Amino acid sequence: MKKDSLDIKPIVWTGSAVELIDQTKLPDSFETITLTESKQVISAIKNLKVRGAPAIGIAGACAVALAAQKLQKELHGRKSDNSSHSPKLLAVFRQRMASISGQIRRSRPTAINLEWAVTRMVSVIHQSDSINAAVLNLNNEAFQIIEEDISANLSLSHHGSALIKTNSAVLTHCNAGALATAGHGTALGIIKSAWAAGKNISVFITETRPVLQGARLTSWELSQTDIPYTLIIDSAAASLMYSGNISCVVVGADRISANGDVANKIGTYGLAIAAKANNIPFYVAAPLSTIDLNISAGNNIPIEHRPPDEVTSIWGHNSSLAGLTVQNMAFDITPNHLITAVITERGIIRQPYKLNIEKVVHS
Repeated sequence: MKKDSLDIKPIVWTGSAVELIDQTKLPDSFETITLTESKQVISAIKNLKVRGAPAIGIAGACAVALAAQKLQKELHGRKSDNSSHSPKLLAVFRQRMASISGQIRRSRPTAINLEWAVTRMVSVIHQSDSINAAVLNLNNEAFQIIEEDISANLSLSHHGSALIKTNSAVLTHCNAGALATAGHGTALGIIKSAWAAGKNISVFITETRPVLQGARLTSWELSQTDIPYTLIIDSAAASLMYSGNISCVVVGADRISANGDVANKIGTYGLAIAAKANNIPFYVAAPLSTIDLNISAGNNIPIEHRPPDEVTSIWGHNSSLAGLTVQNMAFDITPNHLITAVITERGIIRQPYKLNIEKVVHS
């Protein structure tokens, strides 16, 4: 029996631990890991055991909650002044949590969802009048963020499905499915919802070098469904568009600036250029938590550079000469004039993006 997309739960918060699908193991094996300390979650984020902008935001929120639980035990273990309501201990707690939260924020710099979620958790700390209250409120907030993400994904997928025509061939890049979120997905969520609506679509998946999120993860997700899909090498996408085999492109996002420029997996910009040249709609799907109104344009978005060995080796086997100079940019910026529409849980945003994004965010 094929799985519903909500059956795939890449990240689960138990209240005292984070349970993750280890995405570095897919598709060869399905393994889950249980993390009970914030430093373990930070490592999982950095090493791509959990990835995708919404998912790492959720992981960051859970890491804050775990750090608070550990710090609560440490501070209450002191022999003197161990009251949860002690102003002195609460000040120490807030100061220590600010430092830990900074470490979590810095684990991956491009996706704004991580910054958004951690900032939201820190706000909960400052709104709590005791350590015990803070720990309880952080626990509840982590649950709430997960529920909100699932709801947002379902809503944006409903809006986006309306843009997909019957019998379309949809191209998607990287993985923006259930694995990148709390469930269902963004770009891949739209594809799943269009299929569920009976639109008889097919999907082309780019392999997404260098760590093959498309070849490994998107293919695995679609294998859990009845949706027909075809894997292509990254450099074949433009040719497929030119030959008329692609109806539209749907991708996710890691950060969207106030003017509608989009940071997404490296290679997205090239796909957008090819889509524009071939008059193919190019859609970006993301929850509102991916929009950063504090960044005016895409050239101000920090771009993560990852280790060279992701490029020079494949699963531990060298694929190039030793000692090469490598530039491994994890993301690129797609300027807003190449984007047909941005799809969010509150609806579809079109040009002029600066005006319409602000309207939707504040609606």
